[in-house]
Amino acid sequence: MHIPKRYVPDGISRISGIICGIGGVFGVQMFFSWFSQKGLKQGIVWAVMIYLVGTLNDVLVRFLGDRLHAVEIAFFRFLFSALIALVPMLHSKVNLFRSNLHVWHIMRGILGAVALGFCCYSVNVMPLAENTTILFSEALFMLPLAAIFLKEHVGLKAIIATLFGFLGLLVMFRPQADNINFVAIIPTVAALLFAVMNIMIKKMIDAKENTLTMLFYFGLYTTVISGIIVPVVWTTPNLRELFLILLLGLGANLIQLFIFLAYRATTASNISPVRYIELPFAILFGFVFFGQVPESTALVGALLIIAGTFISACTERKAR
Repeated sequence: MHIPKRYVPDGISRISGIICGIGGVFGVQMFFSWFSQKGLKQGIVWAVMIYLVGTLNDVLVRFLGDRLHAVEIAFFRFLFSALIALVPMLHSKVNLFRSNLHVWHIMRGILGAVALGFCCYSVNVMPLAENTTILFSEALFMLPLAAIFLKEHVGLKAIIATLFGFLGLLVMFRPQADNINFVAIIPTVAALLFAVMNIMIKKMIDAKENTLTMLFYFGLYTTVISGIIVPVVWTTPNLRELFLILLLGLGANLIQLFIFLAYRATTASNISPVRYIELPFAILFGFVFFGQVPESTALVGALLIIAGTFISACTERKAR
């Protein structure tokens, strides 16, 4: 999953105040006030909530995928994302709709529509744990892309760790010696596209583009692009699916809120290791909801990918 790293809207302070106010009504204001404070522990709590809700959203996508096309599911996710960003933009005193980088926004929209469409599809055709693990490889692709396009220095330790990670990715492609897992190509391509989008985000931030502007136009253009295809694959949702779509939208809202609260509480480097808690969540929910049990080769590949990305991240953090 992609997480913006710099923008923290002023409205978060108001949201935190509202949460504390609600807590006061029920006599637990001190409990809620702890979560609104800045600190490592608070940041970790919010980061855990990001990946908990994100995994639950994957469960919803899988349920919706029983009848709805992946493009249609992705369309609803994009639409909610755009609406979420639109509200604070309309209340901003600065014109955040103005941008000199519309070509970049459109390119991100195209890549994002493809990547998230692939994610919605892969969630429905492979175990949650395997899909989640392969998406971790986004960090592995970031290293060569950053070296090529951002001219960032890459140390020997980071290169070795990344090679171990790619070895784990190869293991995920061969869960059985006589049966190559070609389905794993789909989330791998999605991870590569997410890495490319991260490079674009860094370039756009260097160009002084506002992060909220990037969030809005990403949601807008991905909605438009997926909306072009939706009529071809459209299936009218029934009442159950409409309810699940509403939950998916609520989950998207909560993820955005938890992202802002997490980065308000502490730094991105403190939060990044928490990402790997998403795998236990995926294993648990995959078993509870779908009876999925990870194969031994998939677990070996997961350990190699996690080790590679974690060591690379630690090496980069130490270098900084």
